[in-house]
Amino acid sequence: MGGLDFKPGAPQEEEDEAIVRYNTRLGVYLFIAYVAFYGGFMAMSAFWPEVIGSPWLGGVNMSVLYGFALIVVAIMLALLYQKLSRKPGDGGAK
Repeated sequence: MGGLDFKPGAPQEEEDEAIVRYNTRLGVYLFIAYVAFYGGFMAMSAFWPEVIGSPWLGGVNMSVLYGFALIVVAIMLALLYQKLSRKPGDGGAK
């Protein structure tokens, strides 16, 4: 049964407060950038449906293209966060 072994837990990783603050701030900024991009999609859907429903590349309407762009941008922002975030043991220098 899970949770009934009384072995000592794994040692906790030491976290540098400056690194945690930096990573948190970075994550919030990237999240705000994505929310702004998503807000553009929602605003176009709500206020300019003729634009978002119009055909663009190869006859595919803009809502489909924008939807795929939302997925690609989310992946790119995740990779950017991975690249820019600091890890314990980096010495805080990057």
